[in-house]
Amino acid sequence: MPRAHFEHITTWVFDLDHTLYPPDMALFDQINVKMTAYVMEALGVDRAEADRLRYRYWRDHGTTLAGLMDIHGVDPGPYLHEVHQIDFSVLTPDPDLAARIRALPGRRIIYTNGTAPYAEQVIAARGLSGLFDAIYGVEHAGLRPKPERRAFEAVFARDGLDPTRAAMFEDDVRNLAAPHQMGLRTVHVAPDPEPAAHVHHHTDDLAGFLSRLTG
Repeated sequence: MPRAHFEHITTWVFDLDHTLYPPDMALFDQINVKMTAYVMEALGVDRAEADRLRYRYWRDHGTTLAGLMDIHGVDPGPYLHEVHQIDFSVLTPDPDLAARIRALPGRRIIYTNGTAPYAEQVIAARGLSGLFDAIYGVEHAGLRPKPERRAFEAVFARDGLDPTRAAMFEDDVRNLAAPHQMGLRTVHVAPDPEPAAHVHHHTDDLAGFLSRLTG
């Protein structure tokens, strides 16, 4: 992995869930439970149907919320509040990751399909507070989710970053397609690689990967 591939980068864009903490910490499992319960109540369906719809809307619309909004006209405000009422104590600080992020030259931002207040709680629990120049949530993308290109365009325009001098770190390989088209260098952060033309690099160890960029 040549360091030269990142020498032009001036903005580092990080997804949040399963990127800045590993999947085995199971924080998002709590959110899945909350989302299923919300779908059950909002649509009047049983748990099995709610689980089916939750996955279908994530697959077809980018997020469960986007499907609920597009198909059922669900108010996003109460949904976003309720599904993020979870226990953050399952997350543990990661001093090594904090040091590696701190060493990156240029601006460092977070862009998540969750909300910015939720992201702030996650990074606080991970010991990463104060490392990022900006935190953007779905509310900054007009409530449209990754992987929609217009969501990225809205956030990147708000931030003022130059896509050709930015890198994106993301666990969902779908969410790297638009950044790749826009000129970002893309890094898939996940236990297993999913080779695709729009993925430049893969790592199952974000801190280790960053250490090879900064020495």
